[in-house]
Amino acid sequence: MNFTEVPKEKLDTLSKFKNHQGVVARISAIEYHNAEDLVNNLIEEEKTPFVIALDRVTDVRNFGAIARTAMAAGLDAIIIPEKGSATVTDEAIKASAGALMHLPVCRSSNLFQTIKHLKEAGLQVICGTEKANKELFFDTYTKPCVLIVGSEEDGIHPSLLKLADKLVKIPMNSQLDSLNVSVAAGIMMYEVIRQNP
Repeated sequence: MNFTEVPKEKLDTLSKFKNHQGVVARISAIEYHNAEDLVNNLIEEEKTPFVIALDRVTDVRNFGAIARTAMAAGLDAIIIPEKGSATVTDEAIKASAGALMHLPVCRSSNLFQTIKHLKEAGLQVICGTEKANKELFFDTYTKPCVLIVGSEEDGIHPSLLKLADKLVKIPMNSQLDSLNVSVAAGIMMYEVIRQNP
């Protein structure tokens, strides 16, 4: 737990309440999980893990929409980096229609190492990227797996792409070269589900 002394004026801006009595605390809306422990527990329980990792997705509405679809599709968890990513806020919870209050959210201090561990634990790593040569619907996917989608700005980091067992793209029949990340994530999640009923 970290404590920081600040002037009363700063506390006045941080608190909705006039009578904060000189103390303001910030707490997370949820309890974050450890991805490696969560997946190891699922494997020990003889379950087949299916998780999604978001690489630097910063828009809380995209984060919430992905969580909502992940919950609807029956995924086991959503993984986000500790830094440079949207976090669980009131707006994200609202965008998720409450899914973020129920779907385990894992925070990773090093997403590369987390994905590497999951791969070593037997999860197939699937990256959705417009840089792929193979289209999503012309490949096969098996669970357990971790699906990775990338930032709204520049997609999945090259270091994570190197860990992929499969690089796939969603076919586009227009002049656009990509979809909104939450839409793309939903399409990909349900293709994995379709192939693994």
